Amino acid sequence: MAGRRRVPGSSVVVLCLLLVALVACGGRTAADPARAEVQRVLDLRAAAVLDHDEADYARTGTRAGFGNLRAVPLADWSYRVRDLDRSGDTATADVDLRYRIEGHDKGAVTTARTLRLSREEDGRWRVDSDRPAEKSPQQPWDQGAVRVVRGESSLVLGVGQSTEALRRFADLADNAVPAVSDAWDGAWARRVVVLVPRSLEGMAGLLGSPASSYRGIAAVTTGETGGPADAPADRIIVNPDAYGLLGTLGKQVVLTHETTHVATRAATTAATPLWLSEGYADWVGYRGSGRSPAQAAPELSRAVSEGRLPGALPTDDDFGFTGDGAELARAYEGGWMACRMIAEHWGEERLDAFYRAVGAHDKREGAVEDAMDTVLGTTPEEFTTRWRDYLRAQFR
Repeated sequence: MAGRRRVPGSSVVVLCLLLVALVACGGRTAADPARAEVQRVLDLRAAAVLDHDEADYARTGTRAGFGNLRAVPLADWSYRVRDLDRSGDTATADVDLRYRIEGHDKGAVTTARTLRLSREEDGRWRVDSDRPAEKSPQQPWDQGAVRVVRGESSLVLGVGQSTEALRRFADLADNAVPAVSDAWDGAWARRVVVLVPRSLEGMAGLLGSPASSYRGIAAVTTGETGGPADAPADRIIVNPDAYGLLGTLGKQVVLTHETTHVATRAATTAATPLWLSEGYADWVGYRGSGRSPAQAAPELSRAVSEGRLPGALPTDDDFGFTGDGAELARAYEGGWMACRMIAEHWGEERLDAFYRAVGAHDKREGAVEDAMDTVLGTTPEEFTTRWRDYLRAQFR
């Protein structure tokens, strides 16, 4: 047709080659090779961590943090670049760090990191800094050199703590594991990982939360409740400030309580109320201790003796860490007394069965009611009445 000229195919190829650095022939923006280059650098960095090769690690960038990791028994360590924001010869990478602790983690712990990088004259990218991403928790090695103590059933990772102090934690954890196994009839790994930071602030950093949220709390357990069998091991994180104020029995009760959470994790779901999960953990913690209800539940005992008998089982809101300390204590003590009552009246096996039955529900609504009916043969109303009578009898 007049006015049109066919462009030779070779011209099209040349044109595409000229434009390929900017736009692909199909109209797609060409990928920035920097992302793949950064991923290769991080793969080398991960291999150096696993090989304990500081020289290779230094070739990928800053040495910071390498020495802090030296004692940690790692089975795996890898990075995955999720996003890269590049500006000339500098870049910020959003990265997932995945790692497993040997002998304890069946699955990998995944934590978000932010890495700053720069490109040197030789064209290679190097890591300038590596820190937790915004709103992500720190790892122990972010806080300093990690000291490691192995127990028979425990692994204790500490920062700013002596070997002797960590050995005491390992001994308590080793005592807790068989105590929990004797009470809980469900399958679990029978191993625990305990993290002992330098201070309350260190604990808060490991949890990614303000220190005020955990002031006065001796320890907490992290992990995916209701998680699969290949989930990473729970971490028992100690607040050394509050834990150090406890006596010998109190320290053992706390470690046994937290170990119970590790054991019952798969059976604990969104359907499980806190009065049951915390009460059961306290029941295991005090089981066999010889402590009377008045000794183990002083705040609730005082309230009942003063005529302030609770009208209902504790709600989840009653367990808020930032609330009144006495109210929080009464919540834990009330849950413990409920589980103690079940064990005494219906039997310990029925208590375990009740715990599992509640957690087997998909949602909170109806979970306790159904489990009380099928396992205990009672109703929430009858159970609450029995519990209030039990409190009167124990604290009179």
